[in-house]
Amino acid sequence: MRKLVKQVKESLKDEKFMHLIENIEVIVSKVLSLLMVLVIFATIADLAVFLIKELFDTPYGKFNTTLYKIFGLFLNILIALEILENITGYLKKHVLQVELVIVTSLIAVARKIIILDLGKVSGIDIIGLGVAILALSISYLIIRISNKQNS
Repeated sequence: MRKLVKQVKESLKDEKFMHLIENIEVIVSKVLSLLMVLVIFATIADLAVFLIKELFDTPYGKFNTTLYKIFGLFLNILIALEILENITGYLKKHVLQVELVIVTSLIAVARKIIILDLGKVSGIDIIGLGVAILALSISYLIIRISNKQNS
């Protein structure tokens, strides 16, 4: 029994405990990477099915109305790829890359603006998206300047 208590105390020391936490983070990141790859493939398949259906079922001249949905699906794939890049970047460097997170956020907001139906949103929504883009752009600029000064 003493030996077990001693092993538990030993494993709870700072260095060993932090090593255990880092190992758990790596395992979780790897699982998230695999799941994100599945999401990307599922999204590509969804895009392919939607595109084929729209190309063959839509009457001539009506394809432009679904073009925004197609752009949204393409941008969903790009956002998923950026998230995968965030996860794999974390696995490589064990540091969350804030620049990648901001770029991913900018793509997500741009996607929202591209697929936005102006007839269904209010002016305050558009102002909110504009403020979000401005804030993310300023954040990106600050981080880029900071990274250049540190290099």
